Amino acid sequence: MTHDAASVRALLGEILAALASASESDETRSLRERLERFVAHSDDALTSAVLLEASAAPLGAMRVFPKEARGLVGAKANAIKQAALAALAEEEQAALARALAAERSHAGFDATLPPPRQACGSLHPITQVTRELEDLFTSMGWTILDGPEVETEHFNFDALNISPDHPARDTMDTFWVRTAPGDTRLVMRTHTSPVQVRAMRRLQPPFRAIVPGKVFRNEALDASHEHTFHQMEGLVVGQHVSVGHLIAAMKTLLRGIFGREIEIRLRPGYFPFVEPGFELDARCPFCTEGCSVCKRSTWIELLPCGMVHPNVLKAGGIDPEQWTGFAFGLGLSRLVMLRFGIDDVRHLLAGDVRFLEQF
Repeated sequence: MTHDAASVRALLGEILAALASASESDETRSLRERLERFVAHSDDALTSAVLLEASAAPLGAMRVFPKEARGLVGAKANAIKQAALAALAEEEQAALARALAAERSHAGFDATLPPPRQACGSLHPITQVTRELEDLFTSMGWTILDGPEVETEHFNFDALNISPDHPARDTMDTFWVRTAPGDTRLVMRTHTSPVQVRAMRRLQPPFRAIVPGKVFRNEALDASHEHTFHQMEGLVVGQHVSVGHLIAAMKTLLRGIFGREIEIRLRPGYFPFVEPGFELDARCPFCTEGCSVCKRSTWIELLPCGMVHPNVLKAGGIDPEQWTGFAFGLGLSRLVMLRFGIDDVRHLLAGDVRFLEQF
């Protein structure tokens, strides 16, 4: 103990003496009783915590002392506080010394135990699948493109042949960005399709490109809907491109994803930026007679696709009389769910480490 217990008691005694000349009250009696208890402590009981409490007691009740005694009381209380801090430092040093001695003694050490496991991260399942698809398409000569997530109304709607009265322009379906009156209207992109037009304006046909990325829609959240999810856009522009090329590309895509041939079918579908448009279904890779994934139909609705609409080619500065193309929009989030057997899309962006550690 760095402090002298007798000296601390002497300081407390001087404070009690100053308190004797104070007006009698409940607060005065309470403070006197507390100080007397501190004086009665044994030497070993006068720890740093007790001394800090003993110094704080008179400082917190300074108004009960006569004015002429307050300077003396404050000095004595601060002296006790300094003794407490010195005792605290001594106790900390003693604890460190004991810990070091215990470590050096090797008591309880078992050299046969394995070392602590080093924490190791992993790629997000969406990132894993995205990189696999990027490797697949680049091996076929496709280019990987990117585009802004905050998009202009022109590229998100107008250039894609989406008319002003289309439901997608409704605020119930789209996150609009607040802009000043007269400024260009902005949205959180509702699909990766705007990059189609940006690619046409930047690249000279023929070309093949994919666009993976996040998209945003004002969805009611449930197990299969999320306001933020991932898509992969595909676009091919060239001469004499046909639906046959589209089917071949989709079969190659599914073969790369599932590691085997997957039967597909095309159903007519309407999308403003393609003509004709199709819904591409894949034979369920998990069953032969129907299951919960395919809703007992043995087919899974996988992606919309079709031949690029002439108006979209024109918006991209390409002559539709000379060039044709096909496009598709792959739901990456849905594909990841199929790949890993995930039953709720909200898990993907929840940031729950317990979920992500499984991958």
